[in-house]
Amino acid sequence: MGATSSVYDNSSVHDFTVKDSSGKDVDLSIYDGKVLLIVNVASKCALTNSNYTQLTELYRKYKDKGFVILAFPCNQFLKQEPGPIEATVQFVCERFSAEYPIFGKVNCFVHSSISLFILMLIPGVCFHMFACLRNQVKVNGTEAAPLFKYLKANGGGGYMGTTIKWNFTKFLISKKGKVIRRVGPRTEPSSLEDDIQKALEENPNENSV
Repeated sequence: MGATSSVYDNSSVHDFTVKDSSGKDVDLSIYDGKVLLIVNVASKCALTNSNYTQLTELYRKYKDKGFVILAFPCNQFLKQEPGPIEATVQFVCERFSAEYPIFGKVNCFVHSSISLFILMLIPGVCFHMFACLRNQVKVNGTEAAPLFKYLKANGGGGYMGTTIKWNFTKFLISKKGKVIRRVGPRTEPSSLEDDIQKALEENPNENSV
């Protein structure tokens, strides 16, 4: 089945708590009144350079007007974010001068008992790796993180339904925490600029999204 009723009952993105890159809880209500762009990112994807470059440009241009990018590194798609979160943060900050928040890694690894048993048979694989795999958050499937269940349930979908298809799927979020628009991986961040401007101009106290 899809998202649980508890996820659907949440009225906005601001009702969720996620982990930052150091493993600490972040209550997304701190972004109340901000326009957000939530993206599942990856460091070794063919879309990495163009997306990260444009994300940095958008953030620098609109951060002082109340725009924030929330980046969630994801290793689900062909394992294109394989390293530890510390390496991801260093890569993004040094290569693309990212100043926006980078959160804990999200992953769709199937950590069934059979999968873990098979991994245990591979020489050099340690139990620390198992712990990391078991703690990674998912963006798809029945065990997907509540935030991503909410985003998919409220952001529309395409030929594969609401499933996140690849790295750099983007969700534009209003000041009230509602999903304004979802765009696919090949849609460049810069194409969202008009929507970002419009969202920034919205008065959150008015009857708008």
